[in-house]
Amino acid sequence: MSGPREPRVHPVKILDLRPTQMTVGMIEVKDKIKRFEEMKKSDQETAIGKHMIPVVVGPDHRFYVVDHHHLARALHEAKVKDVLVTVIGDLRMVERDAFWGVMDNKRWVYPYDAKGERRHFKDLPKSVKDLKDDPYRSLAGELRREGGFAKDTTPFSEFLWADFLRRKISRKTIDGHFLRALEKAKELAKGADAIYLPGWCGPHADD
Repeated sequence: MSGPREPRVHPVKILDLRPTQMTVGMIEVKDKIKRFEEMKKSDQETAIGKHMIPVVVGPDHRFYVVDHHHLARALHEAKVKDVLVTVIGDLRMVERDAFWGVMDNKRWVYPYDAKGERRHFKDLPKSVKDLKDDPYRSLAGELRREGGFAKDTTPFSEFLWADFLRRKISRKTIDGHFLRALEKAKELAKGADAIYLPGWCGPHADD
């Protein structure tokens, strides 16, 4: 995601933020909640100030979150009311019926549900509290933290990994044997089938 970042000094209510994706990995959300709640009050305030939420301003003058959905959801669950946002795009001049097309073209929206199926933009949640859990996104997040792939600047890169894993590992395995699913994901992440994915760091063939 590129473009000048213009910090907005005034806080914005978390529940006023509009998501640009449909799901999150709730394991990652719960981990962020735990780490936040273990902080001292002063450290919590510092963390909120340092981790501003990147947004695009729409023609309706609302703030559309284009990254850090997990953080926003975690802060909401931790009873935080307001956050600071960073404006990375201003689309107030765009006609309303063209807005989502522009967002899609700029890769600022990911309208895929928990089954990995593309949905209409109108189906996007209206608040971060309405984001649904995608267990495969949780698996992809854990895979990255375990070194299965590198953090990458490609928009929604972990969702691309989630969709890859969705085709390889059963939902039943994730729900009942998450650690087993994670070990399988690590194996898959090293394979040639995953070479096209952002952050792939599997073994390279000898020259």
